[in-house]
Amino acid sequence: MRSFRYVLADVFTDVPLAGNQLAVFTDARDLDELTMQALALELGLSETVFVLPPREGGTVRIRIFTPQNELLFAGHPCLGTAFVLGAPLQLGTIALETGNGIVPVELERDPSGRIVFGRMTQPVPTVAAYERADELLAALGVESSLLPVEVYDNGVRHAYVVLPSKEDVGVLNPDMNALMELDVVGALAAAGNGNDWKVRMFSPLDGVGEDAATGSAAGPLACHLGRHGVVPWDNEIEVEQGTEIGRPSTLYARASGSGDAIEKVEVGGSAVTVARGEFKVP
Repeated sequence: MRSFRYVLADVFTDVPLAGNQLAVFTDARDLDELTMQALALELGLSETVFVLPPREGGTVRIRIFTPQNELLFAGHPCLGTAFVLGAPLQLGTIALETGNGIVPVELERDPSGRIVFGRMTQPVPTVAAYERADELLAALGVESSLLPVEVYDNGVRHAYVVLPSKEDVGVLNPDMNALMELDVVGALAAAGNGNDWKVRMFSPLDGVGEDAATGSAAGPLACHLGRHGVVPWDNEIEVEQGTEIGRPSTLYARASGSGDAIEKVEVGGSAVTVARGEFKVP
């Protein structure tokens, strides 16, 4: 039996047992793809990361698995992995090679040297009108969206619905079976004003249900609000997520651009290590 160590972190929170859970296997060189997928299913978290030697000039290469499949990119796995690796590597920036390019994560430390915040530069997403908007609205149980229903793809496809109030987002009770019939990884509902926003993200296709904190969706949300003139470009928004499932999370997102041209997307937050373990596999 071979042994593989992992670290369990709570991401987009500075409080243990909140945020979005993440397992990071810090040395996955001897793991094949089928075993990686089996381990992700065994753990049952929204995502599990496997760290590998770099190939393209990054600090490390990572592979990201949900319980059901592999993702090219995801937000909380990148941030959480940077926190896990940042301490032993003693680096200010961790460059993660993902399936959708290199994602650099800048780490901030307090006077004691403890990592307290990380900010990733995400892949710039593509944007398209969502042709199945009526089906998405019906599955969420709402009549309309304040902004056009659009799909953003930065390696993960999310469709965005903006509702009048945070209360409207909080009481959503979507039809998960109907959402599974759609062709997006996640359905995101958002509400807020100024720089203060609340979101819920539903992803039944990945075997997750509702996600506690979705970094890959927070960046495109900032793009969505900037493109439609709701929040000025370059303004950082603070995003609340996960409250309804008992995993409160806080994400920070900022997008730069002009008109419909997205130039840069950044997402930040904190993370805490809560456990360490070891798997034995054949």
